[in-house]
Amino acid sequence: MDDQDLSGLVRDALGAGRRVVAVDRLRGGSRKGVYRVRLDGGRTPSVIVYNWAATESFWPGARETDPADPFTPASGLVPFLAARRSLDGLGARVPRVLLTDDTRRRFPADVAVVEDIPGGTLEALFETDPGRAAQSLARLAETVEVMHRHPGDRYGRVDLLERHRPGSEVPCERRVLDRALRDLEEAAGRDGRIAAAEAALRDRLRELADRVDLRRRYGLIHGELGPDHVLVDADRHPVLIDIEGLMYFDVEWEHVFLRLRFGGHYTALARPGLDPRRLDLYALAMRLSLVAGPLRLLDGDFPDRAFLKRIAEHNTGAALALLP
Repeated sequence: MDDQDLSGLVRDALGAGRRVVAVDRLRGGSRKGVYRVRLDGGRTPSVIVYNWAATESFWPGARETDPADPFTPASGLVPFLAARRSLDGLGARVPRVLLTDDTRRRFPADVAVVEDIPGGTLEALFETDPGRAAQSLARLAETVEVMHRHPGDRYGRVDLLERHRPGSEVPCERRVLDRALRDLEEAAGRDGRIAAAEAALRDRLRELADRVDLRRRYGLIHGELGPDHVLVDADRHPVLIDIEGLMYFDVEWEHVFLRLRFGGHYTALARPGLDPRRLDLYALAMRLSLVAGPLRLLDGDFPDRAFLKRIAEHNTGAALALLP
């Protein structure tokens, strides 16, 4: 997006008289462009602009196309606004929306202008202010508990369920298994260590899936809730971002990701009563996803290629360590 595009959006969101003085493209988003727009004067020194143009996505091509599959990539205003409504209704803090537009009149893609949360990410706060981070983490644990205890009798992304799309007849654990087998095949074609262990990993996935009992009640999960997807506002409240993939699903899937991304801080987010068999299956599936996904991104033009290679390398070792 250029300064003219951004100036027009900001003017429509905040009124005439605001001038753009600086623009920073923020790192982290792989499916949308995220821009911090700094303004002169006024009570709002900066805003964030989301741009869901296809040219902003670093993912090379599409893999999943099944609309009933909650792992089908979510992008655009529809999933963003549906997720925001759901989270706001539960009392979870999300960025305040100042303007949305999917008409293509202002810009040839879905765009949104939202408040800028100046406190930075929880991930950064763990390093710079552990005391403040602990308070925000405790509040995040409360938010996650409310989300996970919000029941659903069908699983799927909230935007699809909100539009009364039919739910999938494939059980959650089968959906995860099928995805993990695809990730394994793809990773084996790109990494020699995974290729050498492909048969053992495939057998282990199927063995773990056979142990899991059927379930028909789900909780509301973020899907990628790492500390980099949690901002902290001036009142130390956690603010959830990158919410487009919000879905009803097995909460064990989220807890595997939380445990992986929060590391030693996960204790504050842990809860009793999780199904250990689901955790075992989902842990291996998650590791394989975090090998295949970064390797797939390397086919595109993602800027921090060393970062992707480190993720794939770490999770390759972690996946192989889960073999008996």
